[in-house]
Amino acid sequence: MSGEPRVLVVDDELQIVRALRVVLREAGFEVAAAQSAREALDLAAVSPPRAAIVDLVLPDGDGVEVTRRLREWSEMPILVLSAVGDEEQKVKALEAGADDYITKPFGARELVARLQAALRRSEGARGEEPVIALDGLEVDLAARAVRREGEPIHLTPIEFELLRVLVRNRGRLMTHRALLKEVWGPGYADDVQALRTHIARLRAKIEPQGPGARPRYIVTDPGVGYRFSG
Repeated sequence: MSGEPRVLVVDDELQIVRALRVVLREAGFEVAAAQSAREALDLAAVSPPRAAIVDLVLPDGDGVEVTRRLREWSEMPILVLSAVGDEEQKVKALEAGADDYITKPFGARELVARLQAALRRSEGARGEEPVIALDGLEVDLAARAVRREGEPIHLTPIEFELLRVLVRNRGRLMTHRALLKEVWGPGYADDVQALRTHIARLRAKIEPQGPGARPRYIVTDPGVGYRFSG
């Protein structure tokens, strides 16, 4: 039996499945393919994969429901793959438990990089990293301290909580609602303007400033949420 990480691919387009088989095998993954929601859930139950790539549109359901069902018993990384560009569908998939969202047509390198990042997050989640260092930014979770290029940065409690949630989920797209519920609580899940205000203040403290400067750490997915680059 192969020792390669097994990835469940759920898509009813045979061309997409064939392409994913080639891309994933070249990256060192074993592939199990399903063409329907029922087949996907059956395969996952019989032989749990390390990760799943699920299309949003399936002949007997949708990828959001497959994601939700898998999340009932598994913490495996789940990437949702679809031609649908609608922000509402993207948000639904992420809130159902998807780790990331990739739009067709996709680049092979991007898909593999997203999958590998999701697997690293999943494997690293078992033990909390006391200090996370990323591209000149150092976040000490235990001491609640932040330094950029060795210089301390003062953050308010809310700003630190936002940064803590983002860096612990680095590389993963976090919806507005997920961030609001995690930092402020369920009663604030729709207060997107407050989130934007605090993100702007956090960026002013940790991001490069000056003419032409672009966010290095906190990247915006318009209308959906934020991703901490890493």
